Order: sequence, then structure tokens, then C-alpha cells
Amino acid sequence: MSQPQSQQNPLQGMAIMAGAMIVLPAMDAIAKYMATFESMSPGQVTFYRFFFQLVCTLPLLFVLFRWKALHAKRPWMNLLRGVLHGAASLLFFVAVKYMPLADVFAIYFVEPFMLTAMSALFLGDKVGSRRWTAIVVGFGGAMIVIQPSYEIFGLKALLPVFCAFLYSLYLFLNRAIGEADSPLTMQTMAGIGGTLFMAVALFGGNAAGIADFEISLPSSLLGLVLLLILGSLSGYAHLLVVRAFRLAPLSLLAPFQYFEIISATVLGYALFNDFPTVSKWIGIAIIVASGLFIIWRERLQSQSVNSA
Repeated sequence: MSQPQSQQNPLQGMAIMAGAMIVLPAMDAIAKYMATFESMSPGQVTFYRFFFQLVCTLPLLFVLFRWKALHAKRPWMNLLRGVLHGAASLLFFVAVKYMPLADVFAIYFVEPFMLTAMSALFLGDKVGSRRWTAIVVGFGGAMIVIQPSYEIFGLKALLPVFCAFLYSLYLFLNRAIGEADSPLTMQTMAGIGGTLFMAVALFGGNAAGIADFEISLPSSLLGLVLLLILGSLSGYAHLLVVRAFRLAPLSLLAPFQYFEIISATVLGYALFNDFPTVSKWIGIAIIVASGLFIIWRERLQSQSVNSA
């Protein structure tokens, strides 16, 4: 869903993407802060994330586009995207409550491997032996990060993997839907779907007595301000990502996703005194190298198809 070549500006697109990727981990740092210092459950934080996203972005969307932002040609598919995004965000926020930010992000970045495999299996995308090897090696890197975390946190160390799987399904639906709806409409409807899903999940989990779904209000003015920032970052940073993809091709922007690991490491150390061990850095390096190799091979394939 990129713009015509004449309307693209790759340098501006890369700058916007890099900025968004550096800022986005602040959402997860806020979620960890709310769980650690404000005693707010991850389920409640996830609900506020989607709710305040709508509160912060819908007024602007209606001013600019009136009711067009809600005129989806495939509303149920877009709402399902929101449900998947909501579930993925919930698992991520539960993970960051218990684990260091950098560890969660490193494990989560098996998502590109999952998406590549799904595209090959269900959309018929051509994936050669080199990329399949990179996928296997990338999962091996994730295991290096997961193993010490599993000894400390148990099954919670696998939450980023399930989060990556759900987010892969979310991105897979983006490709399946194609250009039936505009990015703005898709994001607005997904925000509504995520809010509704989290409302049901929050009340259901709280009724079942699950601590990570405890319902609560912000206990301080700082907490309320942080939740508003969380919702604003969620809405506007993702709009920046949409803008970046309209200015530059996917193959050029995809490597900038790994900026999130750098930002998450800095925030984790500055706010929570968390820093990856040497073995985890080795695993992170393997994951990043495998992901960049897959991106590079996909870019070569795209260039060969376009030149044919």
C-alpha cells in the first residue's frame, strides 16, 4: 500500500520509521512501570492502551475525515485484526511485567520468521532454502535468549513467542485484506476491536480471580498521565509507521524494526536496571542477523521480479 514512485521520499520515510521505532518501546516501558510501581494489572494497562488510543486519535480523525474513518468495506475482518492485536498486546504487557524489556523484544522478533513461513505456506510466496535456514537459525537464537529466562520465569518466558504468533496473524490479515480499506480505516476499526476485546477479557479474567486481570483505576496523577501518553504513543506512532510505508518501500524500512531492541535495552537499564547477559546478547545478535538476512533476500527477490 505504498504511494506511486513520484510521491515517495525514501530518506524521509527512513527518518520517520527510525523515529517511530525508537519511541515505540516507551509504550512497553510505561506498561512495565505501571505494573511494577503503580501495581496495575497488565490486563488493565492493555485495556487503557486501546481505550486511550481511541480517545486521543478519534477526535482528530473525525475532524479530518468525518465518518469516513469508520466506513470499512470489510468491518469484521478489521475488527478481528483488532482482537488479534489486543491479544498480542496483552501477552506482551504480561511478559514485560515479569521479564526485562530487552529479553521480551528479542524473543518477540521471531515474528518476521513466523510471517515469512505463513506467507510461504498459505499465500504461496516463494521462500528458498536459504531463507528457511535463516528462519531455523533465528529460532535457535531465540532459544538462547529464552533458556535462562525460562529457568527464572518458567512458562512466562514463552509469552513473547505466543505474542509474536498472534501479531504475525494480525500482519497476515493485513496482507490478506489488501487494499480494500485505507490504512486509516483499518487502524481505527482495529482500535475499536482491540478495546472491545480487552473489555471482555478484563471483566472475564477479573471474575475468574486472575491477578493479571485485576480491574483498577490509576492510583496517582502520574499514572493517569502515563496512561494517556501510552494511548497517544500507540495511536500516533503507528500512524507515523503508516506514513513511513507510504514514503518508502517495505524492504528499505524493515531493518529499522530492530531499533526497538536498542531503545528497549536503554530504557530497561535506565528505568529498571535490567541489562542482557553475554549469552543473551549472542542470541539477540543471531536473531537480528537472521532477520536482516531474510529481509535482504526478500529485497533481492522483489528486485528480480520487478526487473523481469
